[in-house]
Amino acid sequence: MNIYRVVMALFVAAWLLSPAAVSAQGNTSETYRQLNLFGDVFERVRSEYVEDVGDRKLIEDAINGMLTALDPHSSFMNAKTYRDMQVQTRGEFGGLGIEVTMENGLVKVVSPIDDTPAFRAGLKPNDLISHLDGEPVIGLTLQDAVERMRGPVNSQIKLTIRRGNQEPFDITLARAVIRIQSVRFRTEDDLGYIRVTSFTEQTDIGLRNAVQKIKEQLGTRLKGVVLDLRNNPGGLLDQAIAITDTFLDKGEIVSTRGRRSDDAQRYNAKSGDMLNGLPMIVLINGGSASASEIVAGALQDHRRAVLLGTRSFGKGSVQTIIPLGGQGAIRLTTARYYTPSGRSIQAQGIQPDIVVEQSRVERIDAPRGRREADLRGALRNDQRATPTPQPPADSNEDAAAGEQQVDYQLARAFDLLRGVAFFNQRATN
Repeated sequence: MNIYRVVMALFVAAWLLSPAAVSAQGNTSETYRQLNLFGDVFERVRSEYVEDVGDRKLIEDAINGMLTALDPHSSFMNAKTYRDMQVQTRGEFGGLGIEVTMENGLVKVVSPIDDTPAFRAGLKPNDLISHLDGEPVIGLTLQDAVERMRGPVNSQIKLTIRRGNQEPFDITLARAVIRIQSVRFRTEDDLGYIRVTSFTEQTDIGLRNAVQKIKEQLGTRLKGVVLDLRNNPGGLLDQAIAITDTFLDKGEIVSTRGRRSDDAQRYNAKSGDMLNGLPMIVLINGGSASASEIVAGALQDHRRAVLLGTRSFGKGSVQTIIPLGGQGAIRLTTARYYTPSGRSIQAQGIQPDIVVEQSRVERIDAPRGRREADLRGALRNDQRATPTPQPPADSNEDAAAGEQQVDYQLARAFDLLRGVAFFNQRATN
C-alpha cells in the first residue's frame, strides 16, 4: 500500500470514528471528495516538489495548518514540543522568557516574564517580532517561531522588533534556563503586595504561602492587599480557579461553554476567604491574559476587589491538550469562558473599575509660598514647641533618577487601598 492510501485510510478512519460522522452522514460523499483532494495534493507534493520532503514533516505540517487556520491558539505539537510544554507548565523551561501569539503573520508579544532575558531587554506587550536572526517570521507557524527562539543556554538570538510607530529595531538576547517563581510578595507599611507572574502548577501553593506570611508579619495591622496581575500571560485554568477561591467565600468563579450544551461547566468557590473580607486592589494591563482575566473578572463581578490599571488582553477561550498516543498532542480551542455575571471577554478584555495609565512621575519645582507661620505676629502652635523641620531638597538629578523608578499604577493602588481601609475603619468606629 503506498503512502497515499495510508494517509487516506487514516483520515477516513479518523472521520468515521468521530461523533460528527454520525450526524453528518448526508455529507459523506462530499467529505470523501475533500479527503481525496488532500490525498492527491499530498502525493503530488511528495513526488514533484523541488526538494525531497519527509512524509512525517508533510503530515505534521498539514495537521498544524489545519489547526492554526482555526484560531491563533490551536496548534499541533510533535513529541518534543509536547514534552517541552509539559516542562513549562511545571514552572521551568529553557528560552527567552516570553509569552507570544501570532498576529498578521508576525509573532506578537503577549507578555515578558519577570526576571528573564526578554524582561531585562525591555520587551513590552504588543511588540511585534518580524525577524529572527535576520530571517523573516512571515511564513512560519507560531510553533516554528517558538522553536527557533529556544536553544542552548547562553546562545544568542537577534530579534527585530516593531513597536507602535517607531522604526524597527534589533535586540540581541542570550537564552537562559527560565525558572519561574510565579508568586512574589512584600509588605509596605500596613498593606500587603502580591505579584503573580504566571499560573503554573505551583502558583496556588505559592499564593497561599504569601498571604499567610503577610498575615504573620502584619497581624492585626494588615489593612488590605494589592494583587498584581499585570503582564501575566495566564496558564493553567485550575490554578486560576484556585487563586480566585483564595479570596472568595462563595459564588461562581467561571463557567466554560463549548459547542454542545452538555459541555458547559461551572466552577464555584468553596467556603473560606483567607483575607476575611479585607479590601483588595487588583492591577491589570494589556499584558494580563487568559487565566489572569478569569481571576480579575471573578473578583470584579463579586465586588470583592477594585480593578485598577488598563484594559486586559482579551483572551476568553479555553484550550484543551489532547495527547496523540506518543505522537505528540494537539492544543485545541474547545470552549469559551465567562465571568460570573455571564460576560465573555473574548477580544474585549476586562475593563478596570479605575483606569490608570502607566506614567512617568515628574516632579515640579515650584517656589515655596508664604504660610501662616511666615506672617509677622502669627500665633504660635501651643501643642508644639518647635517647628517641624523641612526635609532637605533633593538635587534635580537625584530627584529625576528616583522619579523614573516610581511604579505609578502601583502607587495609585496603594493610595486607593489606604483610602478604602481608612473609610472602612471610620464606618466601624
